[in-house]
Amino acid sequence: MSTLQVGLLFGLATFVALFSGMPIAFAVGGVALVFMLLFMPVETVGMVAETIYSELDNFVLLTIPLFVLMGAAIGKSRAGGDLYSSLNRWMGSIPGGLGVANVLACSVFAAMCGSSPATCSAIGSSGIPEMRKRGYSSGLAAGIIAAGGTLGILIPPSLTLILYGIVSEQSIGKLFMAGVGPGLLLTALFAVWVVIRYRQEKRLVLAGLETTASREILREESFTWREKLETLPRLAPFMAIIGIVMVALYGGWATPSEVAGIGAFFSLLMVMAIYQCYRWADLKLILGGTVRESTMVMMIIAMSFLYTYVMSYLHITQEVAQWLVALPLGKWAFFIGVNILLVILGFFLPPVAIILMVTPVILPALKAQGIDLIWFGVIMTILMEMGLIHPPVGLNLFVINSIAPDIRMRDIVWGTLPFIGLMVLSIVVLSIAPEIALWLPNRVK
Repeated sequence: MSTLQVGLLFGLATFVALFSGMPIAFAVGGVALVFMLLFMPVETVGMVAETIYSELDNFVLLTIPLFVLMGAAIGKSRAGGDLYSSLNRWMGSIPGGLGVANVLACSVFAAMCGSSPATCSAIGSSGIPEMRKRGYSSGLAAGIIAAGGTLGILIPPSLTLILYGIVSEQSIGKLFMAGVGPGLLLTALFAVWVVIRYRQEKRLVLAGLETTASREILREESFTWREKLETLPRLAPFMAIIGIVMVALYGGWATPSEVAGIGAFFSLLMVMAIYQCYRWADLKLILGGTVRESTMVMMIIAMSFLYTYVMSYLHITQEVAQWLVALPLGKWAFFIGVNILLVILGFFLPPVAIILMVTPVILPALKAQGIDLIWFGVIMTILMEMGLIHPPVGLNLFVINSIAPDIRMRDIVWGTLPFIGLMVLSIVVLSIAPEIALWLPNRVK
């Protein structure tokens, strides 16, 4: 069979496995294993365990379970309720203020950890229940966290930008600076959409039309300055933890993984000292939730590595990319074609795999077309963000499903679709005004 035929069969088999209802990790890993048996030497099957272990043997991946622990400590104790009731008082005057607060929380947390799944778990475990309690529809609440979590791979520090910088031989420092403007742009777009959608849901409920939003959304909340200031003692421990983490990270005192450990330690210390969560029943809830969520995420990552290895061995991704490079296209036609390719690959592969396999192939054509590689790194990262929240293999969708299992996957997907549209809009804006990304790095010689 030709590479094209194998590639089409590989994609079809993946779709069938994923839509069969099989857990995503087993679906992806099963398809990879079957194709190893059919199209690869027998001895490669014996390397499955070694391949997965070598990819997971990465200190950076410790960030995920540690930040999940940080989120579980807050989300599975009264700390989460205190945090969001305080945020609601300060943002209550804005329509959809708590939703906006969650977007901002995701952007701040993303800047601390650089991990989308960790951001979703940490903010979502507290944010989704509180938003739903205040009348937000399940889809909107899930969409806010799933999309907000994607900021983890754009706002520096970003593992995606680091990998792209290594492969493309671009300055990682400049890539980090280039991610700041687009990160703020996406945060603002997400916040504006939350306000718009919140007001739409409120009007629907008021009109008595069928909607998934609760009538609790009609309850008007207003708070005096005294009531707002009363929340400061409750907010102080959270601000202190964020401050410690930010100083440790941006001060160069600790790596992201070490920062995750610092955040998890102080979060546990806070809930034990302030909220008396030192009994075994309380700790069991926190630690048990951390193990379940971390295992799910790491299993998906492990199987994605195996899936990526098989695709690379069979030259499926490389063949498609080389075919695209060979097409007689102009600069913008080529740019659009690459964008479409990356979106399609995002249906199946995690950002790390796409960057490592595709970037080396399209890099010569990018240079030949005169496309700024720093700017393209930001565009590529936004496209990778889209891949995290669109089916069938949107990792953040499954993270949300694991922390809020009563929300149907269909509602989660519909809740994230508007945010995908906003990401497309941000790419258009960055194409028209590339200075949004390049202004900061261009100031550094």
